[in-house]
Amino acid sequence: MAKRDYYEILGVAKNASDDDIKKAYRKLAMKYHPDRNQGDEAKKAEEKFKEVKEAYEMLSDAQKRAAYDQYGHAGVDPNMGGRGAGPEGFGGFAEAFGDIFGDIFGGAAGGRRGGGQQVYRGSDLSYAMEITLEEAAAGKETQIRIPSWEGCETCHGSGAKPGTSPKTCPTCSGSGTVHLRQGFFSIQQSCPHCHGSGKIIPEPCPTCGGAGKIKRQKTLEVKIPAGINEGMRIRSAGNGEPGTNGGPPGDLYIEIRIKPHEIFERDGDDLHCTVPVGMTTAALGGTIEVPTLGSKAEIELPEGTQHGKTFRLRGKGIKGIRSSYPGDLYAHITVETPVKLTEHQRKLLRELEESFRKGGDRHSPNAKSWTDRVKDLFK
Repeated sequence: MAKRDYYEILGVAKNASDDDIKKAYRKLAMKYHPDRNQGDEAKKAEEKFKEVKEAYEMLSDAQKRAAYDQYGHAGVDPNMGGRGAGPEGFGGFAEAFGDIFGDIFGGAAGGRRGGGQQVYRGSDLSYAMEITLEEAAAGKETQIRIPSWEGCETCHGSGAKPGTSPKTCPTCSGSGTVHLRQGFFSIQQSCPHCHGSGKIIPEPCPTCGGAGKIKRQKTLEVKIPAGINEGMRIRSAGNGEPGTNGGPPGDLYIEIRIKPHEIFERDGDDLHCTVPVGMTTAALGGTIEVPTLGSKAEIELPEGTQHGKTFRLRGKGIKGIRSSYPGDLYAHITVETPVKLTEHQRKLLRELEESFRKGGDRHSPNAKSWTDRVKDLFK
């Protein structure tokens, strides 16, 4: 018996609003509710109530209503034949949606091989490499050991115990995929039994455990470009984990970590260092040596150099990967106060301090200015 039209059951037009559908349902539900109908009319009212409830459940759901408007009952009832029912009745529409969801959930590479098996791209691998600041500035060539996979010699890559062979997966019949159907949607995903291979191995190879490959270690040559910075990554294509069912391998990403340096701190292409100088050198001025990466430079300290003074040495920084010119070196002067003085040295400093006092404020202008500001603060 053909099912009645849902709009006809509720007594509303096809362009009825959600509120109109809800009002019609409440009215009819009250009318045919089993508690309100007794005797000979009870059974007929119960059937009507179920029919009204089913119509409301379909038309109150936007997705189900859209499917019903386009395909009728076949669009929302997977048990019915015709367009939207089984794989034959649903036709190309179902297959189109199956392919779409298969591409989304079928792994990074997606797609299928000729036999319908899902193909998966291998996972990427990450490797942390620690280098010195000098190596980062100049670049280097080095070797690293990474995992690799080789075909199993015992089973010759089949994954099956010698003398046996893989069998066709009974869940997906060898296709490597299964379809999940909900209403008029058909979602294609990898078979959970064979993991998309289309085959099962009743007796796995004792050497590789059914994988068909064995994990090894291999040596890889790596070239670190000059000027590389902390956190940058070097991509080595195809050196990640192997793909599944013939899928392409993933990539290897080498992430750079730069060891802390005893003297320099890096800021982009610039370098910073702290240069301690003695009190007398700062007061009298003179030439001091400043280290740079791989060499030395000289700075002329003017007489009366103050603690915290910064000198900029152009081009003594690092030439970055994307830079046309090297950065600068910033030398930050720290004036050291003498320690572990002898009695004679203390006497000389007291005499020097006394001479400074006789000279007035001209020897320590900053101290005088600061003292005046403190006095004004407490007035």
